[in-house]
Amino acid sequence: MAFSLNKIMLIGNLGRDAETRFTQNNTSVSTYSIATTHSYKGKDGNWVEETTWHNIVSWSLSDYFKDVLKKGKKVYIEGRLSKRDYTDKEGVKKYVTEVISEKIIPLDSSTGGGSSSSYDSGSSNYNQESQQEPPSVADDDLPF
Repeated sequence: MAFSLNKIMLIGNLGRDAETRFTQNNTSVSTYSIATTHSYKGKDGNWVEETTWHNIVSWSLSDYFKDVLKKGKKVYIEGRLSKRDYTDKEGVKKYVTEVISEKIIPLDSSTGGGSSSSYDSGSSNYNQESQQEPPSVADDDLPF
């Protein structure tokens, strides 16, 4: 089997509050969007800002993150890109590109941001990490 990788990392601001629904199996699924901005120099030499909106899907979020994911908040999202299609009520086929979140880190200081709290879909939904200082490393220990 050939090696493949589907990983996306985004830092942006939420464009709307997270909306949470439940599947028939009573599993919660939250949807929201974040905006990222890219700056580049235009043909006229002036800086241009280009905003891209990303649709995010998070499965089984804790209540903590449902309260944190509010419009305007800055977050780090790590996950995988997913494409799907469906047929709407009028019979028109629609295509959707989404980021399925695997990790969420609030970055606003008002939410306790930084690395003190994160969502990780691969383990427990909510991790409260210790706020210990990282171990000191002497210059002699560095490989470069």
